[in-house]
Amino acid sequence: MPGAPHFAYRDGELWVEGLRVADLAREYGTPLFVYSVAAMRAAVAAYQRGLQGRDALICYAMKANSTLAILEVFARAGCGFDIVSGGELERALRAGAPPERIVFSGVGKTRAEMRRALQVGIGCFNVESRAELDELDAVARELGVRAPVSLRVNPDVDAQTHPYISTGLKGNKFGIAHDEALDAYRHAASLSGLSVVGIDCHIGSQITNIGPYLDALDRVLDLVEAIEAAGIPLHHLDLGGGLGIEYHGEQPPAADALWQAMLARLDARGYGRRRLLLEPGRSLVGNAGICVTQVLYTKPGAAKNFLIVDAAMNDLPRPAMYEAYHAIAPVRPRPDAPALTWDVVGPVCESGDWLGRDRELAAQPGDWLAVGSAGAYCMSMASHYNTRSKAAEVLVSGARAQLIRARETVADLWRQERALALD
Repeated sequence: MPGAPHFAYRDGELWVEGLRVADLAREYGTPLFVYSVAAMRAAVAAYQRGLQGRDALICYAMKANSTLAILEVFARAGCGFDIVSGGELERALRAGAPPERIVFSGVGKTRAEMRRALQVGIGCFNVESRAELDELDAVARELGVRAPVSLRVNPDVDAQTHPYISTGLKGNKFGIAHDEALDAYRHAASLSGLSVVGIDCHIGSQITNIGPYLDALDRVLDLVEAIEAAGIPLHHLDLGGGLGIEYHGEQPPAADALWQAMLARLDARGYGRRRLLLEPGRSLVGNAGICVTQVLYTKPGAAKNFLIVDAAMNDLPRPAMYEAYHAIAPVRPRPDAPALTWDVVGPVCESGDWLGRDRELAAQPGDWLAVGSAGAYCMSMASHYNTRSKAAEVLVSGARAQLIRARETVADLWRQERALALD
C-alpha cells in the first residue's frame, strides 16, 4: 500500500499509525479521508535533510490539499506556503503562517487579490506575464508600497509527465518565455512600484526522475547570469516543486537525494550560497492520505464486473480528469474468498465516474476499501456534482484521531442559495 509504513496491514487489517482504519470508518462513516501526521512530518523531514546547512525556505504548495488542520501541521513544521488565490491566502493566514513566508503564484491574480496580499505583507509575488507586472505595479503605487517580485520563467524543459500537469513547455500557459525573460526583468526593474527580488521556475508535477530538474536549473542559472550582468541583482532562486510520489510502482527520487543533486549543480556553478525557495505539494501530502469507501453493490456482467462504492468522481476526481491510477485495497482482506476482476465505480451519473479499472479484489457489499495516495488533489478538487456532500476528513497522530472536517449535510449544500423570488 502506498504510504507505508504509516499505512500498513497488521493482524489481518489495515492500520493508520496506531489506529484501525475499520474503526475510523465505523465511527465517522464513508466516504472518509484519513491522513497521517507522521507521514507528513516524514515527508517534510526528507526535504529538510537535503537542504541542511543551506539558506532555504520550503513553501508547501497548498493547492495539493488546503484543509486548515493540514496547513497547521506544515506551519508547525516550519514551512511557508505557496498560494495561487486570495482564498488560499486567507487559509494560510488562518493556519498561522507569517505573511513574509507566503509566495503568491498563479497566472491570473486579480487587483483585489494583489491589494490584500500587499496589505498583509507577503514575501513575494511570482509574476507570470508583463501585463501582470504592470498591474501589480499600479496597485502597489496606489497603496504607496513596493511589491516584492520574482518572475516565473518558462525554461521549455519537458518534465516527462502527464500533459495536463506539465507547466514548463512553450505551449503551456505558465511563465514568461525563456528568450523574453531578460527584457521582462529590465521592464520590472524600471517600475517604481516593484522590487525585483528573485527568479522562479516550475516545470510540472508528478516528476519521477532528476534529469528534468537539472536541465531546468541550468537554463535558469544561465538567465541569472544574464540578468545580474544587466545590473539587476537577484536575492533568491525559487526552483519550484513537482516531485512525484508512488501511485503504481513509480520510484521517484527521495527528496533528500534530489536536493543533493540540485545543490551539487548549484555549487558547481557558484550559486550554492544563494537563498533558495522551493514549493513541494504532492510529495508532502499525497501518500499521507487514503480515502475509505464502502462497497454498495456488486454488478457482474458479460463484458465487465462492476464494484459500486459510495465514493465517486466528486470525491476522487483524478481518475476522471487524468485517467490516473490509485491503488485500491481492502481494509479487511478476505484471504479465503476468490478474487474477481472489477471496475471500481461510484454512484455519479457519468461513465467517467470510475476509481479503478480491472482490479483484482475479493469484496462483498458492506466491505470497506482504501483508495491510496489520496492526500493530494482529491479533497482540494472535490465538488458537489450530483448534489453530493463532501466527505469527512480525519487526522491521525499515533493512537489519536481528530475530525478536521465534518461531513456536509444537505442544509450545508444549499446554505448559500436563495429560493425563487421573481414572478
